[in-house]
Amino acid sequence: MASNNLNFADEDYHARLAKLRAAMDGQGLDWLIITDPSNMAWISGYDGWSFYVHQAVVVGPTGLPVWWGRAMDALGALRTVYMPDDHVVGYDDTYVQNPEKHPHGTLAALLLERGAGKARIGVELDNYYYSAAAHHTLLAHLPDAALVDATGLVNWQRAVKSPAEIDRMRKAAGIVEAMHRRILEVAEPGLPKHHLVAEILRTSVLGTDEAWGDYPAIVPLTPSGMDATAPHLTWDDKPMAQGEATFFEIAGVYRRYHCPQSRTLFLGNMPDSYKRAEEAVLEASAQALSAAKPGNTCEDIARAFNTTLNRLGYEKDSRCGYAIGLSYPPDWGERTMSFRSGDTTVLEPGMTFHFMPALWLDDGGIEITEPILITDTGVECLSSLPREVFVK
Repeated sequence: MASNNLNFADEDYHARLAKLRAAMDGQGLDWLIITDPSNMAWISGYDGWSFYVHQAVVVGPTGLPVWWGRAMDALGALRTVYMPDDHVVGYDDTYVQNPEKHPHGTLAALLLERGAGKARIGVELDNYYYSAAAHHTLLAHLPDAALVDATGLVNWQRAVKSPAEIDRMRKAAGIVEAMHRRILEVAEPGLPKHHLVAEILRTSVLGTDEAWGDYPAIVPLTPSGMDATAPHLTWDDKPMAQGEATFFEIAGVYRRYHCPQSRTLFLGNMPDSYKRAEEAVLEASAQALSAAKPGNTCEDIARAFNTTLNRLGYEKDSRCGYAIGLSYPPDWGERTMSFRSGDTTVLEPGMTFHFMPALWLDDGGIEITEPILITDTGVECLSSLPREVFVK
């Protein structure tokens, strides 16, 4: 019997399946092979740390999805998916990391058994978890089928969150607030960075009175000083130093739903250059958030942010936000919408984003970011953490 960790009602999964099948029909797909673990979880409920081996959820023209993967992990599928046991299919362990034979040969056999030998089959071609060898194997074993690129098809169906999903993200937002408050409590000059990160991770798992903490898709990003001129560095054992800024790009996670949020901490007296940059980021952020409402587009938010930032003498050449929600490593973004020029996606109530107005300077960086929800009338910041550079 399943003990679905994502804890949604079967009716929610049936609604998702109907929505996905409509999207498949729109692309002329008979079958869809889903290999992104976030998409697998969304459509089936599957939750396990097994994405280092080949696995998938297969959706056909009728019936419930089929989970396919390593036989060892099929036991976890039986505990987490909403489908009945006969919709869980495992391949034997001799296929695991064996250069002599590839697991996707068994997936091809499953599709042939179910009448998909001449079908149009969608695959997530540009995905972390679908390898060139996997694709080559399917091509060899399904010579009469058409393998069609369906990258992002499931991701886009996840864009508008249900009330149950939003509830999970609110709980995740509470966790990331607690993480930032713990940073402010313990950070001080001389504290080795890895000791501080240990406190961040501990707090992230302890969670809050309302929610326990799940593991994040990205580890804490915590660069200080000149390291903070780069966006994606992690940590080391160097002591925190007076006169340095550190930004903390971290996420609270509840039942796989992520709320990333960044704040910057300056130890000592913050120089005027940082104060000016902080003022510019906050003013540009206010303009961007005022444009975050139904009917506007992603690029409307980017335009409001960048126009203001440029007027104040600063430039940001990267996007200032992206869609978030249910995620697994190595990325907490949904890989769909971005706040940047050219993205004309229309905002709808229930969409959730990481508004990311990070600014990297010559001697450090400032990140003051927000997890946001598009509402019926505008935008809601899911966290109530003060929007500022923290000084200690």
